[in-house]
Amino acid sequence: MKALGAIGLVAVAATIASASLSIPTVEAPGLIRHARRGCHQVALTFDLCPVRRGSGFDSALVDELADDHIPATFFVSGSWMARHGDALRRLLAVPFFEVETHGQVHAHLTGLDATAQRREIEGPVALLHARYNRESTFFRPPYGEFDPTTLEVAHTLGLRVVTWSAVSGDPDPHLSEADILRSLAPRLRDGGIVIFHANGRGWHTREVVHDLGQTLAERNLHPATLAEMMHACGE
Repeated sequence: MKALGAIGLVAVAATIASASLSIPTVEAPGLIRHARRGCHQVALTFDLCPVRRGSGFDSALVDELADDHIPATFFVSGSWMARHGDALRRLLAVPFFEVETHGQVHAHLTGLDATAQRREIEGPVALLHARYNRESTFFRPPYGEFDPTTLEVAHTLGLRVVTWSAVSGDPDPHLSEADILRSLAPRLRDGGIVIFHANGRGWHTREVVHDLGQTLAERNLHPATLAEMMHACGE
């Protein structure tokens, strides 16, 4: 796999310094930021990172997604998975939900050697397979951070690395629902990947997703799981 050069690595680090407020814009072999235009689909994705306080699961958000039959992709960390078996089984039981992986303990990958990165990336993949008999296809690096080693390790494990093309900023308590919607509006595009959080650390996430439906409909865009969108649109 072709590696990023030194200049590319500097650009990656600068772009992803604050994953909740920025959009990684660096292109790299094996990286998915969006699909091609033409399928009129958008992937709504929700990270389930480990939390120190709170339930760690936005049950009301998941209920609304399920009740409204909104396809969604959840990126689940291994440590979250180990503590939320009932919640994970609930996600796996919904046919239009997709569960993918988000690292073992939500570690910063850049700078770790290949062995340490493999341990972080492979942990939740192995747990998802062993405990729930599900395979993982996509991997979202914690904080959106990656380097050439990340891409190489993921490729070796048969995973595709996914970031996003539109960031909600929902972990920021200073953003109102209107702020989030206003920021997202110009970034919603055919083949786009939007990042939210479903671990209870997202502010106004449920309300934003609910109100986003009208905007998507007006633009002839339809929510789809990441796998469905990549199959329909390609890259």
